Amino acid sequence: MDTSGDVRPARISRPASVVRKAALLCAAAALTAGAVPASAQTPRPAPAPLVVVDCFSQPQVRPKEYLLACGDGNNQLVRLRWENWGPRTATAVGTDMVNDCRPYCAAGRFRPYPVTVTLANPRPWPEHPEIQRFTTIRLLYTDTAPAPVPKDVTYSLDY
Repeated sequence: MDTSGDVRPARISRPASVVRKAALLCAAAALTAGAVPASAQTPRPAPAPLVVVDCFSQPQVRPKEYLLACGDGNNQLVRLRWENWGPRTATAVGTDMVNDCRPYCAAGRFRPYPVTVTLANPRPWPEHPEIQRFTTIRLLYTDTAPAPVPKDVTYSLDY
């Protein structure tokens, strides 16, 4: 009790050496916790590589060109600029060069169609199961689409 009649808890005074020792032990513990060797840390598995497979069964990442018509070469995406290449989808803008096949394909002209390309549905590549490949491609024509193709079309990539 102090002179005013209030009951206050007694203050415990600690020698400076005890306080200093406690501070040093806390600092050492903090440094030790951050100094765990990399070999002792649990490694995260690396994400599977994500590719789009071309007509020649070659994996591609952010290709500048992509052949859609594997059999005759009459449809090819060119000048692709990838806005993203993520774990679920990849999106690019570019040009779809399509042969008008008039009067027949060998005499036809390639015409440009601005397009937004979206790759999606990654799945393990059967030939290389450790690699994920996109299995669909969506073409969204930003102006006109080549007849008779709709302005928004999705194809399966079974190469």
